[in-house]
Amino acid sequence: MFDINEELKKLPSKPGVYIMKNADDEIIYVGKAISLKNRVRQYFQSNKNHSAKVISMVKHIAEFEYIVTDSEMEALILECNLIKEHRPKYNIMLKDDKMYPYVKVTVNEDFPRVFMVRKVLKDGAKYFGPITDAYAVKETIEMINKMWPLRKCRKVLPRDIGKERPCLNYHIGQCCAPCQGNVKKEDYAVYVNEALDFLEGKHNDIIQKMQEKMEEASENLEFEKAAQYRDKIKYIKSVEQRQKMANTGFNDSDVIAFVRAFDEALIQVFFIRGGKVMGREHFLINNTEGMTRNEIITEFIKQFYSGTAFVPKELILSEDIVEDEKDVILGFLSNIKGSKVTVTVPVKGEKKQLVELAYKNASITFEQFGEKLKKDNARTKGAVEEISQALGLENLPERIEAYDISNIQGFFFVGAMVVFENGMPKRSDYRKFKIKTVVGANDFASMQEVLTRRINHSIKDKMDNKTGGFARLPDLILMDGGKAQVKAAKLVLASFGMDIPVCGMFKDDKHRTKGLLYEDREIMLPANSEGFKLATRIQDEVHRFAIEYHRKLRESSQVDSILNHIPTIGPARRKALLKHFGDIEKIKNAEVSDLLEVEGMNIRSAETVYSFFRQENPETK
Repeated sequence: MFDINEELKKLPSKPGVYIMKNADDEIIYVGKAISLKNRVRQYFQSNKNHSAKVISMVKHIAEFEYIVTDSEMEALILECNLIKEHRPKYNIMLKDDKMYPYVKVTVNEDFPRVFMVRKVLKDGAKYFGPITDAYAVKETIEMINKMWPLRKCRKVLPRDIGKERPCLNYHIGQCCAPCQGNVKKEDYAVYVNEALDFLEGKHNDIIQKMQEKMEEASENLEFEKAAQYRDKIKYIKSVEQRQKMANTGFNDSDVIAFVRAFDEALIQVFFIRGGKVMGREHFLINNTEGMTRNEIITEFIKQFYSGTAFVPKELILSEDIVEDEKDVILGFLSNIKGSKVTVTVPVKGEKKQLVELAYKNASITFEQFGEKLKKDNARTKGAVEEISQALGLENLPERIEAYDISNIQGFFFVGAMVVFENGMPKRSDYRKFKIKTVVGANDFASMQEVLTRRINHSIKDKMDNKTGGFARLPDLILMDGGKAQVKAAKLVLASFGMDIPVCGMFKDDKHRTKGLLYEDREIMLPANSEGFKLATRIQDEVHRFAIEYHRKLRESSQVDSILNHIPTIGPARRKALLKHFGDIEKIKNAEVSDLLEVEGMNIRSAETVYSFFRQENPETK
């Protein structure tokens, strides 16, 4: 038994990360501290200075763990990683986990390539971004490919030179074929450097070089070549003109401002690269109730920049970072960038105007999303609250699991489990069950098997220190059906010594959701209420998921039963046939030449399959 008071005495006065857990062994909060002893103790002292969120969290703390680190910097990095991995309930969380596109130039290769990526690695390559508009990235790369004949293939050069014929890009003039040894490394580097100048915005240098090449080609009567340089110069000038309109006069900077309401905040970020505004993006974050504006922007910066290897030279903020964390966060950012990062909270001048512009954009975006957020909240958390009040539950059920059994005429019994968290489907936690121990049409026993297997999975996952998925138990169980299904679930829970509310979802004569069955009471929610609509969505979803799995099993069973009868065709070729053709009808109608295109098929096996579907055979009908 974990004794909190005794464990508090053992806390060291060292930097580290603390992990708060509830009675179900779920991580509900992760934090860092310069002194674990001082910080963790504060939670369990007088709560008069605590926010409502902290007071609520402390009520659910059943135990805590801690990890000692050598420095506060290490604690910050570990905290960010643990929050992203476990997404604890009481931590401020970014709702948008975007992976921005970058232009990557593999200058670490002998013959570099230019392409789009969404992850920045410390691999010696050059990255340009982030750029919020993926189409703009693709357009830029396409233009670079037209202007400079750089390779697009993934061949390892010079190792693979001459091993294969040049690709189509060489024949259409968009690659100089270094894979054939057609260009020296030094000459190829000229193209790469010009492309880098283009990406870095050094347009005047490129234009001057191309102007000289155009005049030289013209003097040599190479008018087609001169025209190509002319077109390239024209395009670069048009790009330069567009970018001048967004020139700020600053170098690499991010401008950050936000607006807030209740426990939501909307962050607006302007990305400035090479003095030009390259794009903007907004982020919704939750769990901000009771936090100061400085704390909100601090948490955003930690989570946002811990997810990218690119950090600008300067952050221009509407609010400053929390003073106690400022030095370690700046050190953290500088470590990612590899050079000094500064933070500015302007009070006047152009930077102040940029912050105000970001704030105005955040306000406008928040207004646009405001009604949607209210409706989403009513459909999700608000609906869960209605169900909770109707059932008379003591605690709001954050995680709801629903179960259904599907069969047709007593065959192919399957079970389905769907998960809703905070009123929203969590599809990554959906699970399917093929009934193994029940013979015949017995929904009661089938439901018991499904729920027993589900809880056993949870026990095993917790023993293996896994989180999420099966490891986390529900706060409320909904059964598709009435008293029998509820009774089956309760018997299983009782056998494990668990006390989880179980509620039935019954339907009317037209097979539509009618109401809920809880503690032998029929509870009729108003048909126009969000709680009723959510119960209907959950019941429809678990039924759909069960039917979908049932149909898949039937189809695969039918296909397998036919293919299993083809002589000399083993599991590998059956799998290859299905992968290649997609369904049994296409296999039936395939010619021998079509069958030979399947991986692993030879003439004998192709003729065997062909003949099987054209002979008088009851399995093929």
